[in-house]
Amino acid sequence: MRKINLREKADFIRQEIIRVCPRNKAGHIAPSLSCVDILTSLYYRVMRCRPKEPLWEERDRLVFSKGHGCYGLYAILADIGVIPKAEWENFYNSKSSLSGCLERRPGYGLEAGCGSLGHGLPLAAGVAFGARLQKKGYRVFCLVGDGEMQEGSNWEALQFVVKHKLGNLIIVIDYNRLQALDFTINIMDRKETALIERLRGFGLKPILCPGNDPVKLADCLMKVKASRQDMPKVIAARTIKGFGLKCMESKAKFHYRIPSSNELRAGEAL
Repeated sequence: MRKINLREKADFIRQEIIRVCPRNKAGHIAPSLSCVDILTSLYYRVMRCRPKEPLWEERDRLVFSKGHGCYGLYAILADIGVIPKAEWENFYNSKSSLSGCLERRPGYGLEAGCGSLGHGLPLAAGVAFGARLQKKGYRVFCLVGDGEMQEGSNWEALQFVVKHKLGNLIIVIDYNRLQALDFTINIMDRKETALIERLRGFGLKPILCPGNDPVKLADCLMKVKASRQDMPKVIAARTIKGFGLKCMESKAKFHYRIPSSNELRAGEAL
């Protein structure tokens, strides 16, 4: 079987988002582009899954907590054959059942409903804890946004996973330093490293990794996944919000805004 070129695949998924979502008037394009490389690394290299058996019991689980940025996830699941192509092509209109924010649908590879922020990490903690109680070998991945990490429910969950030493849980932070209305440093953080310092204060050892290079990110994730340390792992993937469209990159106004035709032409995909 031919080894997949992760960078080419990530570019293809970005092009799919740019092709489908503006046409269908789906707004959360920038937060979806932000995490494409993370998802590409997970689905095409790191996670154990069987696309033809989405309910395979031994699959690795992904709890996608920043549920508004799910367009790349839909595009990937359509590409690997879990979600029907027609559902993705018609996403966000009456011909598709896929919603703008993620809803739980295991048969489509969607493990949890996470439209409200701060829910995914507590859910992932429960799944990881249950897996250990049942002596299951799968890993639980949870993708969260850095702005989302302001939610108190996440820090309650972190206390739980550290207390119970859930080494089967891998948390990936989409660390783009932007949230809905502004940069995180202008909303809650005292300085850019504040989130990393808080995580260390909870007994974790976050690893900083390039978040828009799927090859380097996959290597980092594979090393973390292979680790047998009995503590949850955290990867802070440094990303650019809106990555792939120059008109969107690191611009708060594009959190939900749909780019115009002129902006799309001016901001060709990288």
